[in-house]
Amino acid sequence: MERSLRIGVVGAGLGGTTAAGLLQRAGFNVVLYDQMPAFSRLGAGIQLGPNVMKIMRRLGIEESMAAVANEPQYWCSRNATDGAYLSRIPLNADRARYQAPYITIHRGEAHQIMLGAVDAANVQFGKCLADLHAHDKGVRLSFMDGTSDEVDILIGADGLNSCVRAKLLGPEDPLFTGWIGHRGMIKASKLAGLDVGECVKWWSSDRHMMTYFLDRKKEEFYFVTGEPAESWPLGVSWVPSTHAEMHKSFAGYDPLVRAYIDAAENITKWPLYTRKPLPVWHRGHVVLLGDACHPMKPHMAQGAAMAIEDAAMLVRCMTEIETNDPNTCFEAYRHHRMGRASRVQEVSNANTWLRTNEDPSWVYGYDVYGVDLHA
Repeated sequence: MERSLRIGVVGAGLGGTTAAGLLQRAGFNVVLYDQMPAFSRLGAGIQLGPNVMKIMRRLGIEESMAAVANEPQYWCSRNATDGAYLSRIPLNADRARYQAPYITIHRGEAHQIMLGAVDAANVQFGKCLADLHAHDKGVRLSFMDGTSDEVDILIGADGLNSCVRAKLLGPEDPLFTGWIGHRGMIKASKLAGLDVGECVKWWSSDRHMMTYFLDRKKEEFYFVTGEPAESWPLGVSWVPSTHAEMHKSFAGYDPLVRAYIDAAENITKWPLYTRKPLPVWHRGHVVLLGDACHPMKPHMAQGAAMAIEDAAMLVRCMTEIETNDPNTCFEAYRHHRMGRASRVQEVSNANTWLRTNEDPSWVYGYDVYGVDLHA
């Protein structure tokens, strides 16, 4: 596609930021919009596998990201009640196989590094999308602050509650999965003397707790859980929780897990939502990526990874397929992403990933740049 095209990306999360950075490096005129008034260190922990770090390499930030992150040697699964090991799967212990590291990091830290790969002049904060009008030659955007803009191509990377998706396909409430998650941050000094694993998931029959360090110095520790819940109030994104509530939910778990709960400084509770599979990922000059078109439970730690892979594949199709027809590029992108995203979504929703010893290479060994676009 012509590099003179002006590409708008709505949503400066990890997928949208990746898209903007790769488009910029490919020579496109790109503008990245986000409703937040400015960047802030939001979120908690995130795991980024070799499949993602190969894309960070293309953005020129693999080394800077790995320099501040923890690099666990193994993923371990343990039985909730007695701590018995269910699996021990090499991550960085098998780096030669994957040709890139596996990192655990604070999401805000990763996000800040990724935003650094986008020219600040191409980022517009405080831009909450109110409406869009797609026409034969592009898309006109209207924002809540009363301003407007015009782009040739619009990428909707604005997450589960995507305004772009709603304008494209009509509004529809997300579906509560029947699961919630607790999150907690811990200063590692509070865990002194405990046998803390670098990257461990604790399992029982109907819930789990994932635990890992967030930094290379191992000063910050994080847990996130998955638990069944009958309902969640629509429109409430999260609520504070308590140590007592968590202890009740994880009664009978190993003493180490209970120690994590006691050591947590602030505990929050979040709903897990999904959506029905979309009939289309694109229409005219508008295309979707990430949670805007295939949200999933976080139980594989691959939700953000799928958005980042989407962004890389979309930019590949826009730069390597010899056509100026956006729908040809967008349909190639959908063709090459739908099968993989759907498979990851299915496994993630089933919550079976790496519970027992298995080969994770179909996920971590994937290289979006090794995919034949003509297959």
